[in-house]
Amino acid sequence: MIINWYPGHMAKAQRMIREQLKLADVVIELRDARIPAASANPAIDEIVGGKPRVIALNKADLAAPVMTERWLAFFRAAGRAAVAVESLGGGGVKQLAGLAEKAAAGTLDRLAAKGVRPRAVRAMILGIPNVGKSSLINRLLGTATARTGDKPGVTRGQQWLKIGKNLELLDTPGVLWPKLEDQEAAFRLAITGAVSDEVFDREKVAARLLAMLRRDYPDRLAARYGLVPPLPEDGLALLERIGARRGCLQSGGRIDLEKAGRIVLSDFRDGKLGRFTLDSVPE
Repeated sequence: MIINWYPGHMAKAQRMIREQLKLADVVIELRDARIPAASANPAIDEIVGGKPRVIALNKADLAAPVMTERWLAFFRAAGRAAVAVESLGGGGVKQLAGLAEKAAAGTLDRLAAKGVRPRAVRAMILGIPNVGKSSLINRLLGTATARTGDKPGVTRGQQWLKIGKNLELLDTPGVLWPKLEDQEAAFRLAITGAVSDEVFDREKVAARLLAMLRRDYPDRLAARYGLVPPLPEDGLALLERIGARRGCLQSGGRIDLEKAGRIVLSDFRDGKLGRFTLDSVPE
């Protein structure tokens, strides 16, 4: 199974981002704390260039805390400003705003030296689909101004938003890259919801996820779905047992694997199976 998703609006969005980037003082690169490597757009280095950047690991409340700290240490050791945030709960959001202002200080100082009047820091938020950009902005604003949704691709346009006196944010649409060559990363993007569910086989993806979780966290699966150990090692067989337990039945008593797959993926994305970090920190 090959997973790939690059609808036409993403190419248009990338062109818009390049055009607007010159107006920004700093870039906030939003990544998914569960997949800090897989959620990094490989084109962003070329797009951003030498512009100051802050890495924000969003959805930290769904990731393993120890692994999040290791990833932050990795980024900071490489000279990157980084912070973990929980856009829904608010954790780390104020720290992120402070880091963005600090990263842009040099740019504003140079502008002041040229006689430009003081103004708020302009920060552009970049990230893949469904990484929580709009939710983060809403948390910063304290209101639901930016549209949010649990499906990738909700934000289609661009808008500058004032955050207090010292910060302005430009929300941008989530953008992937034209070809997901690393299919292991593509799998992780699929199970976390960055790729539209309509472009991959839910049964296969859910079965693969279950096989992985069964290997490392069998007790969590047994507790969540009321399964009696030992659990089958085959992910598809495990999906069938979960479907039977959740009443995903079709005519003739067959298990509706597509429905069971939706349940498993939803539970994983909502943190009902626990907190996971799927990407290992590079040595």
